[in-house]
Amino acid sequence: MARAALSREAVVDLAVRIVDEDGPAALTLSAVAARAGVATPSLYKHVRNLADLRELLSARVLGEMADHVGAAVLGRSGDEALRALMDAWRSYVTRHPGRYATVIQAPVAATVEPGKRLVDIGLAALRAYGLTGSEAIHAVRCLRAAAHGFSVLETAGGFGLPEKLDDTYELMFHMIVSGLRAPR
Repeated sequence: MARAALSREAVVDLAVRIVDEDGPAALTLSAVAARAGVATPSLYKHVRNLADLRELLSARVLGEMADHVGAAVLGRSGDEALRALMDAWRSYVTRHPGRYATVIQAPVAATVEPGKRLVDIGLAALRAYGLTGSEAIHAVRCLRAAAHGFSVLETAGGFGLPEKLDDTYELMFHMIVSGLRAPR
């Protein structure tokens, strides 16, 4: 990549390729620079440091997830919307485990907007359950914890027992829906 073609977006694109191909631990400024065909100091015109690049990468991944999950949920409601949200979350994580592992779980400036989009999608998926205010936020947090936890454990090989993983996933979905329908 010629130096003139290097931009903030191009640096993040290269970071995505590195974590997809070699995992999150391989992401360094020198690795990005090598992929770009430039010296590491050339990157400082586009990112402040590795922490800045990690924040930009996290924002990119959350934005991709919001697009993917939002498209899956669009036009659906109730159990169908909830199923679409959880399935889309799981499919993104299992297709892009290295990329997903770079997501900074605590909000930082770069992730506020895509994180809000994901929360809003979750709130929309839960609308049919009659949840409002804090109750809806608690439910979104539970959905995130379930989708995130299951997907991360799945991609890490954390379910070592012989029972079918999809059966476990179905049970988890049933438990969530049952909990949302239960009188509060």
